[in-house]
Amino acid sequence: MSTPATQLRLSGLARHLVRSGLLKEEEAYRLQEQSQQKRIPLVSLLTKEGRLTPPQVALAAAEEFGIPLFDLSVFDLEHLPKSLINEKQVRQNRALPLFQRGNRLFVAIADPMNLGAVDELKFNTGIQTEPLMVEDDKLDKTIDEALSAMDSSMSDLMGDADLEGLDQLEVADTQEDANAATAAASDQDDAPVVRYVNKVLLDAIKRGASDIHFEPYEKYFRLRLRVDGMLHELARPPVAMAAKISSRIKVMSRMDVVERRKPQDGRIKLQISKNRAIDFRVNSLPTLFGEKIVLRILDPSSAQLGIEALGFEDDQRKLYMDALSKPYGMILVTGPTGSGKTVTLYTGLGILNTEDRNISTAEDPAEINMPGINQVNVNPKVGLTFAEALRAFLRQDPDIVMVGEIRDLETAEIAIKAAQTGHLVLSTLHTNDAPQTLTRLMNMGVPAYNIANSVSLIIAQRLARRLCPHCKQVHDVPDEALIEEGFSPGEVGSIKLYKPNPQGCNKCSGGYKGRLGIYQVMPVSEEMGRLIMAGGNAMDLAAQAGKEGIADLRASGLKKVKDGITSLDELNRVTKD
Repeated sequence: MSTPATQLRLSGLARHLVRSGLLKEEEAYRLQEQSQQKRIPLVSLLTKEGRLTPPQVALAAAEEFGIPLFDLSVFDLEHLPKSLINEKQVRQNRALPLFQRGNRLFVAIADPMNLGAVDELKFNTGIQTEPLMVEDDKLDKTIDEALSAMDSSMSDLMGDADLEGLDQLEVADTQEDANAATAAASDQDDAPVVRYVNKVLLDAIKRGASDIHFEPYEKYFRLRLRVDGMLHELARPPVAMAAKISSRIKVMSRMDVVERRKPQDGRIKLQISKNRAIDFRVNSLPTLFGEKIVLRILDPSSAQLGIEALGFEDDQRKLYMDALSKPYGMILVTGPTGSGKTVTLYTGLGILNTEDRNISTAEDPAEINMPGINQVNVNPKVGLTFAEALRAFLRQDPDIVMVGEIRDLETAEIAIKAAQTGHLVLSTLHTNDAPQTLTRLMNMGVPAYNIANSVSLIIAQRLARRLCPHCKQVHDVPDEALIEEGFSPGEVGSIKLYKPNPQGCNKCSGGYKGRLGIYQVMPVSEEMGRLIMAGGNAMDLAAQAGKEGIADLRASGLKKVKDGITSLDELNRVTKD
């Protein structure tokens, strides 16, 4: 017989098994000794050696510790709270979150001495946890099935991707600090999520997307790409993966993974190949059901297209080149967000970027990296505004200055002063057309005399989708409708219009492939200068531009419709009469 001291060393489960007659005292003591030496839970050792069946052990543990007994064989894996399941923790602790009821999370355990794992889940999730006693063998099986189901759901989304290539993608120049972000990264950096995010980034680049939207909602998680200016749904990953995907992107862009209450900005440089890297500008936004993350794709090659690829007509291109060749003056590019203003400006800067010129830019933020140009990101939080950057540029012996956007009178006055003192200045404004740009400057408070003597060229632009040349279809439109759209009566009988093929083909998306610019290129002539000095409004300036043969946006677009480059519906989408 064992001594009382020996009996006191038995665990609660072992004592209960002895009292229930399922084990002899000496056998219970021996098995507990083996459990401690081999570091195997007693419940696993009992079933492994065939001393007891898993149901017997689970029932005894439930009775001894007062933990509810749960049968995993009737549990539906669809109810698993996948967003709360961490593979590493589940494997290590053998504690599986099963379901959530209100503010309580119920966790399956097979070892009643494993309540520390339940407390760890409570700490990590911030949710009150309740243990459920389950059979040892069923717990292992359920853990394997749950984690396999989560991996397969990501594999289904991956499709036929080159997994090896996706694993080898590198995030260039991104070394996470050894803080909470790195700790979170190790937890979230599981292979399926990493590969899936990499695949999405590569797919977006291959499809020519400009933006990627990750959008969590109550019942689903949506992923959309903006291709040729239009958003298209790409996939609907499982809702449970939203938090992991969000954390992975935040780690890549060096955001604070723990902070989910306020918007954050970050940046990713993805090394596609030895000679090519793509930048992503990342922004997170807290919403009702998680963080929405949008990535803007910044491809440096977009600024190397050449001026011929932008869509200028011959006379418009000549006007732009003439303005770029002047040693001083101001060139303004206008249009809404996403209309291609940055590419137009950087195409011009690429032409001017020679060894004998000092070029500086102030942007918010710099979207395209161009060697040979001094680029500055404005930061109002530390006092580095557009105006401050411009003041610094003027003390740096500049030849050419580019200001990302003229937002206020102070910036406008410094830019105009630079244009009047022998510098070429390029910038943008948010106006609908070229004539309105001049009145916008006057409304800011810039004196009419300074506008007339500094602004040399204004480019208003929009981006329209190109018709796919392989599958576009003839579009029959009545002559009366064509005249209403802006075509002259003399040309309606001879023009041939096209429309997109809704089904598209293997070389396009919905009948469109790529985009082109629609431009109004308006030099500020002497007569326009006099109108500005006389206080003329936008309508007066537009009338004068018409007299000088300057086509407005609508007329430029109609020419591209007539040439079969874009469709009438697409023109109506991006321009107004």
